[in-house]
Amino acid sequence: MTPQPNPQVGAAVKAADRAHVFHSWSAQELIDPPAVAGAEGSYFWDYDGNRYLDFTSGLVFTNIGYQHPKVVAAIQEQAATMTTFAPAFAVEARSEAARLIAGRTPGDLDKIFFTNGGADAVEHAVRMARLHTGRAKVLSAYRSYHGGTHQAINITGDPRRWASDTGAAGVVRFWAPFLYRSRFYAENERQECERALQHLEDTIVFEGPQTVAALILETIPGTAGIMTPPPGYLAGVREICDRYGIVFILDEVMAGFGRTGKWFAVDHFEGVVPDLMTFAKGVNSGYVPLGGVAISGAIAETFARRPYPGGLTYSGHPLACAAAVATINVMEDEGVVENAARLGADVIGPGLADLAERHPSVGEVRGLGMFWALELVKNRETREPLVPYNATGEANAPMAAFGAAAKKNGLWPFINMNRTHVVPPCTITESEAKEGLAALDAALTAADEHVA
Repeated sequence: MTPQPNPQVGAAVKAADRAHVFHSWSAQELIDPPAVAGAEGSYFWDYDGNRYLDFTSGLVFTNIGYQHPKVVAAIQEQAATMTTFAPAFAVEARSEAARLIAGRTPGDLDKIFFTNGGADAVEHAVRMARLHTGRAKVLSAYRSYHGGTHQAINITGDPRRWASDTGAAGVVRFWAPFLYRSRFYAENERQECERALQHLEDTIVFEGPQTVAALILETIPGTAGIMTPPPGYLAGVREICDRYGIVFILDEVMAGFGRTGKWFAVDHFEGVVPDLMTFAKGVNSGYVPLGGVAISGAIAETFARRPYPGGLTYSGHPLACAAAVATINVMEDEGVVENAARLGADVIGPGLADLAERHPSVGEVRGLGMFWALELVKNRETREPLVPYNATGEANAPMAAFGAAAKKNGLWPFINMNRTHVVPPCTITESEAKEGLAALDAALTAADEHVA
């Protein structure tokens, strides 16, 4: 679709937004939210006629792109049939969504508890683990993000939790592997894996294994930097959890449903099956809010004759589940997962590696499928970040300049700290991917100016 400029409507939209909308993660008087007029496929546009290639997938959720006609039609059909119904009843869309999800989860994760999004999926996974084990503590990694609700933000390892962290949430943190910025003085992936696992077990031993209910990890951390764990790490975590009777939770909210070129990121790691797995975002491309927990047989048995003390009014909402059914079928029928894997391996990955060769501000490229990050640095030898950890204001100016350059070239970037993430829709075409790489190439010159 060709965007038709309508600045007057855009001005009215922005005025109402600024007068009444309270935005998340923002100082309200310091932001200037763009007014979006429409979106289709891999693009969105504003009321001034500016069109952007979306390398953020909304907020890493439009895995099948915007306005896919089959999903839009499914929502319309469900609305005409049954707009909503209470969660205590069996509803066709809910049952079918659960069946399709369970058919793609690993191992015996065959029971699906639906939530409204990823954060409350994490909340309920932790609650299930605590009730199942009778223990209280939860282990989570420092470089992680698990959601914005009270428990989920306290489990999070990045600075977004600081304002809400009272130290009373029963959370113990540990360092997960990340060779580029190793906390273990490792020289290769094998060392990083072995030392990270030893550190994890030491943490458990000193905390008291009998006090630990669960360990939660993003299979591949998302906003923390898309760090694929080294071979053997997740299998090692699984073994440690089994040895100490700890529930292993994998957070697939961002990495799931085709994002990494597999249905779930855990599918890249043979033989690894968590006890609980959270999902959201890509399950229905964010068309209607939906998340959930995939539950193993052992934990489901805990609540077979004992009520689970938790629920949500809109759990398994029919419109959201109808969108999930249509999305999963579209992904299957149109080879969306395979497209993400192929373009990631053949176009995005090699293209980003080429950018790294030519731009001294790129310290490392890492990722899978449509899930990539560029680590931006001031100095490749010392690996000094382009901006300090959790930089704001003037300290963040180099990243702000890079972001502005990307937008000027028609690319909407996903920027977090000293990284830019490359997370376009999994339906992106080869020509769109190359267009995005060319825009990144131009924008990186702004980052190169700050290299020492």
